Amino acid sequence: MIAVTFALPAESSRFLRLLQNKNKRRNNGITTIAGEIDNRPIEVFHTGVGEKVCRQRMARFLQDRKLDCLISAGFAGALNNRLNVGDLLLAKNFSTADLSGTRSSVSNLPIHIADLLTVPSMVDSSEERAKIGQATGAEAVDMETEFIARACAEHGVPLLSLRAISDTPRQPLPAPLSVLFDLDRQRTNAGRLAFYLAKNPPAIWRLISFARQIGRARERLSNGIVTLVREWRP
Repeated sequence: MIAVTFALPAESSRFLRLLQNKNKRRNNGITTIAGEIDNRPIEVFHTGVGEKVCRQRMARFLQDRKLDCLISAGFAGALNNRLNVGDLLLAKNFSTADLSGTRSSVSNLPIHIADLLTVPSMVDSSEERAKIGQATGAEAVDMETEFIARACAEHGVPLLSLRAISDTPRQPLPAPLSVLFDLDRQRTNAGRLAFYLAKNPPAIWRLISFARQIGRARERLSNGIVTLVREWRP
């Protein structure tokens, strides 16, 4: 069994459409979606965004499960302009699964092998991105992978961390993070977003453009996961 985790359904929606023989499962108080890729059993799980919810859900998810591998997937923000929206980043500092058998397939993807940094909140400004990148050597940031990696290490589960770049210093987020996502509610606050857009009409077009960026990133991420699932062998 290979598990694939995403923070939110917005990241997993296209990959779920590629699964065959899908069904929902409920265990230890969490819901997962099981299916197959080329007859290989897959289980998809949403960790939520940020340390608190991710650690709680991962502990429940890994309890009493035997996995060949876990792929931690989702979006990440680039810390420099060497990465473009839709590029895939395989986090070498978190990935522990043996990829020797998939090198030829991975090399055909728009993929970068580099360090990923997990942060308490996503990074807005180009200046802050550059400062973090220079201080840590990381190429991109997310909010969950470190905690997923810790849980996998505790349970002896090989991990692959694959992220699609959703925003860069040249193509930043279209609105403040507090507007785009409510961490406590684990979703966008529609009223807050509508108020912001009413006060800042140009942001509407930035949001539309960002939605297109996300669509491209989601498609490439899904294709990358399918390639890893098809080629990887324990």
